[in-house]
Amino acid sequence: MQAHQILERLRYGKRLGADELTWFATGLASGAVSDAQAGAFAMGLCLQGLDDTGRVALTKAMRDSGTVLRWDLDAPVLDKHSTGGVGDSTSFLIAPALAVCGAYVPMISGRGLGHTGGTLDKLEAIPGVKTEVTEALFRKIVGEIGCAIVSATGDMAPADKKLYAVRDVTGTVASIDLITPSILSKKLAAGLEGLVLDVKVGSGAFMKTMEDAQALAEALVNTANDAGCKTTALITDMNQPLAKSMGNALEIMECMQALTGDEHDHELPDLSAALAGELLASAGLADDADEGATQVMDSFFDGSAAECFQKMIAMLGGPRDFVERWHDRLPAAPVQREVFLEENGYITAMDGQALGQAVVSLGGGRLREGDRIDPSVGLSDIISLGDPVDRSTPVMMIHAASETAADQAEAAVKAAITVGDAEPDIPPTIYQRVS
Repeated sequence: MQAHQILERLRYGKRLGADELTWFATGLASGAVSDAQAGAFAMGLCLQGLDDTGRVALTKAMRDSGTVLRWDLDAPVLDKHSTGGVGDSTSFLIAPALAVCGAYVPMISGRGLGHTGGTLDKLEAIPGVKTEVTEALFRKIVGEIGCAIVSATGDMAPADKKLYAVRDVTGTVASIDLITPSILSKKLAAGLEGLVLDVKVGSGAFMKTMEDAQALAEALVNTANDAGCKTTALITDMNQPLAKSMGNALEIMECMQALTGDEHDHELPDLSAALAGELLASAGLADDADEGATQVMDSFFDGSAAECFQKMIAMLGGPRDFVERWHDRLPAAPVQREVFLEENGYITAMDGQALGQAVVSLGGGRLREGDRIDPSVGLSDIISLGDPVDRSTPVMMIHAASETAADQAEAAVKAAITVGDAEPDIPPTIYQRVS
């Protein structure tokens, strides 16, 4: 079997078999497939698509292209994955909550992608924290604490690393047939027994329409289950930021408020509890998702999730007193400015992607690979859809490194918010469950 033969079949519209997909994934990892051939493969799949059997075959082949972790633990190994949004830091609530509720959570996460923030970038806003760890330390943290949020080792799903880099420059990132194996190959390589997916839809998500979000959720759930990992998904709203903050240190602050039971905005902890509750129920650690969500909320209010989070931070190199002194430990931007609009009325729409890009432009994300991130910048105190506003009402606070950067962000923020005369319908946080 050779790459050009497989690409020729794609060119003529032929469905690739499991053996051909496996060969190509192996070739991506070994270097037998060139960058040009990988790009042609990505474009071919984007145009021709895969059936259910093909998605499973490619997912398993990409998973098996490198190290696949095996766990010998006394409780279920569970995890959560989000398809990307803004103001979304549920991982920091879900991982320790699941751990104190009896599960193990080896959470392999990523960095910022486009306008969406990265879990690892946010976690590394905590001074001293290092998320690139050895497999031995990863196993030690999971075994002793119950959860660890780290980056993938270099030998996990190497076929995905090669293919993803090519997709980013060939206009094939948005293909469901490529998104599905990319997400799942990394998650399944972590040796999971159960997975819950948070599939975002709306202006701040990659999937802008419900039709696209449903198609992605079904592809992910069906493929993961057929590959041997019990999986459900929630389709959730991203027409406004999930939390009231966007930016690495700012989102950690809001998570700390939720973990310590002091979160005034309930959407972040409520969605975290709903997602974690799905996992606890699927793993037999709760009678149903509602009971599981109650267990998770209890762990926020009694402080046990915060204590678990503290232990994880310490083992990743962070301060041993972070939970008690997070106000003092996180970096603060030198310029903080409230934003006011000229209109009176109600907030009727937010362009979440534009708000995310504003944070990136402030230095809170990467415009190019290798860019340094300023963990202190971002947006906070973000107004919600449906809130009344006039010229004296601040709609959010900008945290910037300079007055010039704040000026640019203010213009972007104002352009991203729509004000109308009538109070709008408020979208639900959770639209539907897919299993």
